[in-house]
Amino acid sequence: MSAARRILSVVGARPNFMKLAPLARALTAREGTAHVIVHTGQHYDPEMSDSFFKDLGIPAPDENLEVGSASHAQQTAAIMQRIEPVLLARGPDLVLVYGDVNSTVAAALVAAKLGIAVGHVEAGLRSRDWTMPEEINRVVTDRLADLLFTPSRDADENLRAEGVPAERIHFVGNIMIDSLVASLPKARSLGALARHKVESRSYVLVTLHRPSNVDDAAALKSLLEALETLSEREPVLFPVHPRTRARIRDAGVTPRANGRLHLLEPIPYLEMLGLVDQAALVITDSGGLQEETSYLGVPCLTVRPNTERPVTCTQGTNRLVEPRGEAVLAAAEQVLGRGTGEGRMGKPAKRIELWDGHAAERIAAVIETYLARHNKQRV
Repeated sequence: MSAARRILSVVGARPNFMKLAPLARALTAREGTAHVIVHTGQHYDPEMSDSFFKDLGIPAPDENLEVGSASHAQQTAAIMQRIEPVLLARGPDLVLVYGDVNSTVAAALVAAKLGIAVGHVEAGLRSRDWTMPEEINRVVTDRLADLLFTPSRDADENLRAEGVPAERIHFVGNIMIDSLVASLPKARSLGALARHKVESRSYVLVTLHRPSNVDDAAALKSLLEALETLSEREPVLFPVHPRTRARIRDAGVTPRANGRLHLLEPIPYLEMLGLVDQAALVITDSGGLQEETSYLGVPCLTVRPNTERPVTCTQGTNRLVEPRGEAVLAAAEQVLGRGTGEGRMGKPAKRIELWDGHAAERIAAVIETYLARHNKQRV
């Protein structure tokens, strides 16, 4: 790479791709910047990975480490082993890592030990739940990063409380919203509702994949029973993550066939966004959907005891629900206006600060200034 600024992005899972897409565009639009994309292969299923690159308009990766699925230790170690020669050969000025997956912490560790600057996109989020592998990944990555790009003010506060120097922290807004804003017109034009034979605001959309919800057979059965009951009143669309499908099979759980609980194959990003946009309610344990529903004004129930994105609860449309079938059902009926209490959550009164579709531009500007200063210091 002969450009003045040599930047290498490391991604490995679907949430990473949504953060990469707008920043890849913003970086390549800047003169004197060469941008290399390394895909670790952490998510290797074409339906769960390749379609996201296509839908989001991301260039094909320059490198694919093809690590595949394994335990946390094995996967992290494999990424570290395979990415080190790539970093040595490419010689980037800055390695960008995204979110909180194993690819993120593995790449940050190797880059830091090689003396390469690290930038963390979506820094500072904290669930304070150390049983979550993602929390460990976030904290370690933030400790190693030279540039910490935060999506919300509470993330800044978390980093300051941990002693991170102020000059490393950059509040840029939520880059996931950049992808949403850019993709929404096309998503709305795909006719996803007609394909799934549902009408606007008349269905519930579900995603569940976290081990705490799907690895325990009794808990999984309880949640599926709640969805069955809910589907007697509203159609329920449930794109099933491969991990969740395997757990359903292993547990021998067979949802009742009432024709209204639809266990679907994984859905590409644009189609899924179209469904999220028009849902009456989203039930999930995903981090990204908490953000998307808050931006779109769609009620969301997050089946978790905590969230690293509290701003979606305080300023958005998200609500935490205990991972028990009866709790999920009661909360869903309340949101849909059939229970007692507050009734359905409406659109947020105002947009969350800097969730405006321009986070990538702000990140690119910070990187340009940072590398210009450091290159000058080396001369």
